[in-house]
Amino acid sequence: MAFPSEQELRAAAEPLAAALGFDVEAVSVTRAGAKSAVKIAVDGDVRPSLDQLEELSQAVSGQFDALEEAGRLNFGPGYTLELSTPGLDTPLTAERHFRRNVGRLVLVRGEKLRVAAVDGDTVWFIRPAAKKKGSPGVVPRQLAESAGALVEVEFSEAPAAESALVGLDPEKYRALTAQEDDK
Repeated sequence: MAFPSEQELRAAAEPLAAALGFDVEAVSVTRAGAKSAVKIAVDGDVRPSLDQLEELSQAVSGQFDALEEAGRLNFGPGYTLELSTPGLDTPLTAERHFRRNVGRLVLVRGEKLRVAAVDGDTVWFIRPAAKKKGSPGVVPRQLAESAGALVEVEFSEAPAAESALVGLDPEKYRALTAQEDDK
């Protein structure tokens, strides 16, 4: 039996992650004999704590061991399990990724925008003011055209004018967009 595929490992880990309120975001396997590694990235609406990651790591390790003992998985001479959260360099591709990053500055197709809200397939962004005395604008984009956005690291707080626009009702964004169109 070959080393388990990423799909098999994901299928074994997902129910355990879901039980703790997390999603399995990525599974990767690096095969190198006794030095093989299985890396699993999980995230949730509330970021996992180190204690929760440890709890999940133990549960996943136990599940993998049980499946190997039952003959359903074969890791061969051994492996290392690494369980973590996705890094900042992980592209935002799903609705939940944007929802979890409301208020954060992201790079979308070369443009720096702040995630304001998510409404179904629409992601509402705040375009920073062009000048210091200007006002930020609101930009709706389809989720599909925003996929691949990367979170930007910020070392200071967002400008107050941008922060005031984060988390509003989608109808308010529609009204703001209509006002901007009328200008």
